[in-house]
Amino acid sequence: MPTVSLIDVASYLPENRVPTEYFTQFARSERMAKNVMFRSPKYRHHVARDETAVDMIERATAPLIARHGADMIKGVDVLLTHVQLPDNPVLGSGPEVARRLGMHPDKVIDVHNGGCASFMHMMELAKMILATTDAKTALIAAAQNAAGPSMTQPEVRKLAFAPVPGDGCGVGLLVKNEDAPILGTYCRTYPEYAGDMTFEGVGLPKGTVPRKYWEPGIGEPTIGFTESKIAKVFTRGNELVPSAGYAVLKDIGAKSGDVDMLVTNQPNRLFLRNWHEALEVPADKHPDTFDECGNLFGAGIPVTLDAENRAGRIPNGALILMSAFAHAGDFAGAAAVRWGASAA
Repeated sequence: MPTVSLIDVASYLPENRVPTEYFTQFARSERMAKNVMFRSPKYRHHVARDETAVDMIERATAPLIARHGADMIKGVDVLLTHVQLPDNPVLGSGPEVARRLGMHPDKVIDVHNGGCASFMHMMELAKMILATTDAKTALIAAAQNAAGPSMTQPEVRKLAFAPVPGDGCGVGLLVKNEDAPILGTYCRTYPEYAGDMTFEGVGLPKGTVPRKYWEPGIGEPTIGFTESKIAKVFTRGNELVPSAGYAVLKDIGAKSGDVDMLVTNQPNRLFLRNWHEALEVPADKHPDTFDECGNLFGAGIPVTLDAENRAGRIPNGALILMSAFAHAGDFAGAAAVRWGASAA
């Protein structure tokens, strides 16, 4: 099988940098606010009201164009996108992204599942397509754009989890060559957990029947959390991310001690600590963007990779292990790459 490389990453954060104090002025006293799952970052970025997911992907791709040339991006054969909050509930973002970037890819795929592990999910899909067809290049994009629209709603912003998410976008450029080989990927669905993340309305009068998200009426739509759900998600996350990481290491014949950098999704500080300890990777090899960006969901891994690359902290040849879990634990993904991405 031909080798496929992740030759570059880039990212974009919205200009609106929101301090935690924005939320504390609205916060109400509740037990869940003390839960370690919801200890807030110092900052997070929120998309502007008129900023679309396509805008974010276009802005995240700009550094790739600067480094590799417009013709390289225009000539991409495969485009995959994951958007947390679709701009249009009927259409995916891929075709509009292609139009904006002047691309005419043979395949455009909008990947809706994968959540916080969507970057590895798209890496695996793109790798399979490139390795088994005549396609030579792929662009993958993960856009998290739900924090600004959802977490600042008048009732939702009072809740304990509202300060945790942030918005951002990360992109990766894959090429059929040996410059920065993707050594292995692992993606697995856990359907037994698929119904545990629910979507519900906040601020409904007592006794009101919850409406569908597309129906007119009162109630602010957001993710539904309860203390029992949090406990389940915490237990699953602690197990799924290390197990996915170890699965990839086993597949490529490597051990924890060979890992030069571990990059995970960034839900909270406790998960970050538990994951590098479980994978036996030193804390200084597990960078995070949590205090600046909050939980970026699927964009967390490429944004963190780009931040480390731009800071010059990833030498070429480094073994990078990525691992994440999604939603309430219904999906997990990991990947290992021999780093060779372009310098910023």
